[in-house]
Amino acid sequence: MGPVKLECGACGRVEPFEPGATVCGACGKPLLARYETDALDGGELRRAWAERRGTGMWRFRELLPLRADEAPVTLGEGDTPLIRTRELGPELDLDLRVKDETRNPTGSFKDRGLSAAVTRAALDGQPGFVVPSAGNAAAALAAFAARAGLPARVYLPADTPEGVRRRCRHYGAEVEEVDGLITDCGREAAAYARETGAFSVSTLHEPYRLEGKKTMMLEIVEALGWRAPDAIVYPTGGGTGLIGSWKVLGELVAAGVLEEAPTRMYAVQSDGCAPMVRAWQEGLEEAPEWEAASTVAYGLRVPRALGDFLILRAIRETGGGAIAVSDEAMRTAADELGSREGIDAAIEGGATLAAARALREAGELEAGETVVLFNTGSQLAY
Repeated sequence: MGPVKLECGACGRVEPFEPGATVCGACGKPLLARYETDALDGGELRRAWAERRGTGMWRFRELLPLRADEAPVTLGEGDTPLIRTRELGPELDLDLRVKDETRNPTGSFKDRGLSAAVTRAALDGQPGFVVPSAGNAAAALAAFAARAGLPARVYLPADTPEGVRRRCRHYGAEVEEVDGLITDCGREAAAYARETGAFSVSTLHEPYRLEGKKTMMLEIVEALGWRAPDAIVYPTGGGTGLIGSWKVLGELVAAGVLEEAPTRMYAVQSDGCAPMVRAWQEGLEEAPEWEAASTVAYGLRVPRALGDFLILRAIRETGGGAIAVSDEAMRTAADELGSREGIDAAIEGGATLAAARALREAGELEAGETVVLFNTGSQLAY
């Protein structure tokens, strides 16, 4: 099916589904892909998706940016497990599950978004790619660009782990190191895109990484027997997966796949870089840049997010919230996911367990609720 239009998430301006889409031409905010969900049949979709199970995230192609006659650029991303915790859930009196994204081709959830972004851009004739990244997105872009037979350049903070740089070069990408944070990398990547014509797949600077990320929630509700979880806890840097989860639940209700989707969404950040938490607590619509951002969780070291207003809208509209945890707490929790549940959790995944504990203690999570933690990547990235 594919999207029928692109709608600005901020000003509501509608643009056609056409090649080379980036951001809103009027206000520069993110564009959201819109589908003719009223024309879909929920029962038929559930059956079709079940029949395609085992073929990765593109089995949900009716709600992805792909026309009927097009083939995706894929490495088998998606179809990752939703693991029920054996000890940690009973300890918190929760039905606590972990969406384990380490099983993707390059070991993180970034594969979903970059598969979708590279697919659409390659089909639309883009000559090559560039991305600023804290690590995992760079490796994912490098892999999918190689799969598409197109060049890629990645901009990384100079203190990014050496293993990330090695992986990017392994996939044939050109690696540029920048003294600074991902926001500084973003400026360098944007300049390179202007100078060379490379297509930027920076977070929410094009509409389709979001579409790939939303398939995590599609798989979650399917694994729960076509039921939305009571709450999710999401490690939030750029927040694409949280926004995508919010977006696709609305699409599933509109298409008749779900009757309702009462999922509360919680964003977790590091207390050394918590712009969304501060904005949520102060009742702001956007999140001012966090000065002197510092955290060992590279994926959470995002001082300013282009989709800040969408993250805040998602957590408010769903009755969720935002919470900050310490680096020490998330490290300890990541180790617990490994030693007590056998889950290969990066520190960002640990942040979700630390946050769930705090939310349970505060009464935000109630006894017996189904709560999903997003383990976005492997600790081996570090």
